[in-house]
Amino acid sequence: MLSYSELKKYISALEDCEFFEDKDLTSFTTFKLASTGDLIEVKSVEALQKLLPLLSQNQKEYLVVGWGANQILPPVCDKIIIHLDFPFDLNSLSDIKNEYEFPASLGLNHLTAHAVKFGLKGWEVFTGIPASLGGAVYMNAGTNLGEIGKMVTKVKLVTPNGILREEVINGKSFSYRHNHFVKSGEIIVFITMIHAGVDEGISVKIKQYLEYRKKSQPLTTKNCGCVFKNPNKELQAGRLIDLLGLKGLQIGNLRVSPKHGNFMENLGGANWDHFKAIVDIIQYEMDHFYGIEFELEVKIPYHL
Repeated sequence: MLSYSELKKYISALEDCEFFEDKDLTSFTTFKLASTGDLIEVKSVEALQKLLPLLSQNQKEYLVVGWGANQILPPVCDKIIIHLDFPFDLNSLSDIKNEYEFPASLGLNHLTAHAVKFGLKGWEVFTGIPASLGGAVYMNAGTNLGEIGKMVTKVKLVTPNGILREEVINGKSFSYRHNHFVKSGEIIVFITMIHAGVDEGISVKIKQYLEYRKKSQPLTTKNCGCVFKNPNKELQAGRLIDLLGLKGLQIGNLRVSPKHGNFMENLGGANWDHFKAIVDIIQYEMDHFYGIEFELEVKIPYHL
């Protein structure tokens, strides 16, 4: 087994890989909680196929971070952070296709713009979600309009052994905010998507839903999106937090959003301890008053 210093040399020598030691990772999540750790930027699937066996064989744990819109990193990451930055020609979105293959690192904003331009039915479900496509598929991201999983037909992944494998999506591949096919250590690299036809009204629907989200959610603040999963379709997490009178609860420079109870806002300089303290309070109150075990939707690298 290689020493870590030797391993870093091997990683740095890989084509399309760039290694950053003790990198400030604060800007790698939309929540902007202070964090540092080692980072590897990967710019091709071939590079990832060489990198993952190298890390696995040397028992070095890793974590993928895309836009970091639904992730929280600890103050110091003991896992190597992998960030994908695959090339994509946006000119390929200049016309409608029956089927699309996109790199996991592509932002959902580009797909939403394409849906608005051509009125693609089904793509309205991820309106306003600030995420990479890979991250959105991994957690089956969605809105009140639906979930992204219904538009996905195939997913390509790289295994810890560096093998590129393809997963054909079926009715059991996804559930609420969860996928059932990404195995431990695998990384999504490409996604094949379809749409449900063309409807001129989709463009209007997307624009209206964006306006609704701007009015009902704190989209301009530093946040991680919805913190908790809805217990079920009838029980909205934000509404339950509101009923408990916890909107506006603040510890340090972190607060429960006065606009939407299921969002937390970093007012500047908030840290992991502030987040854990507010989560503990909300989960205790939810269990105490409603008997509901509140499950986190936001992804964290270890249990609170």
